[in-house]
Amino acid sequence: MRTTLTGKEIETYRDNGFVVVENFLDADELELWRSALEVALSRRADRKLPDRASVGTLDDDESYYDSVFTQRLNLWVDNPEIADLIINRDIGRMACELEDIDGIRVWHDQALVKPPWGNPTAWHLDTPFWSFHDRHAISIWVALDDATLQNGCLYFLPNTHLETSYENPGITEQMDSLFKFYPQFRDRAPVAAPMKAGSCSFHNGLLAHAAGANMTPYARRAMTCAFMPDGMMFNGIQNILSDAQVSELKVGDPLNDDKQNPLLYQKEL
Repeated sequence: MRTTLTGKEIETYRDNGFVVVENFLDADELELWRSALEVALSRRADRKLPDRASVGTLDDDESYYDSVFTQRLNLWVDNPEIADLIINRDIGRMACELEDIDGIRVWHDQALVKPPWGNPTAWHLDTPFWSFHDRHAISIWVALDDATLQNGCLYFLPNTHLETSYENPGITEQMDSLFKFYPQFRDRAPVAAPMKAGSCSFHNGLLAHAAGANMTPYARRAMTCAFMPDGMMFNGIQNILSDAQVSELKVGDPLNDDKQNPLLYQKEL
């Protein structure tokens, strides 16, 4: 696993809000990640979360959303194989280096498998879905198959994380729903981010991003993880938290439960 970032990669991320890291996994590691995901998806079956079937990410028709990608969250919670991959200090350090922060926790992992002939993923932001508000939340997106222009690679609108807020239009069937909230983005030129299998990207949680349709008869697999800066407070949104957890939280409470949100990395001061 290549976990040492170059100065150029860090500069690119801080300039644009995203960066592609080539050859993040070697061939053996790629097969390990693929195998772990296959086992985890089989065990999880049709439940998006360990404790429930839906996370309510799409504002419109869930059937459309299911054709955007197969989404399974917090696989690390009930699959030790995934936990061994995600609970990784070096990945946490990379995220902290990119965002220039001292500590970071897992928010949730997420398998995103765009099916053959799958629908595109509309422009959206990540952080407004989550149970905390912070401008330094960051996600990793690991390509387990080649992510191409044909099968639904990611697209980014550079620097938009500097202009967005926590308003949440959701992910709808309309590619441009986000632009109703941010009309200034409508004329921005997107950047495509095709990746070879084993490469990854990092992007800020408030950066506008999307994915194309899968115009092939083959699935496009990706494994992602969202990271929460250490020291965050509950904002009242349930997201991945269980009913029991939410019942014990009030707005402003710290999200510091190591069983729910493991601390990956803390810079030595």
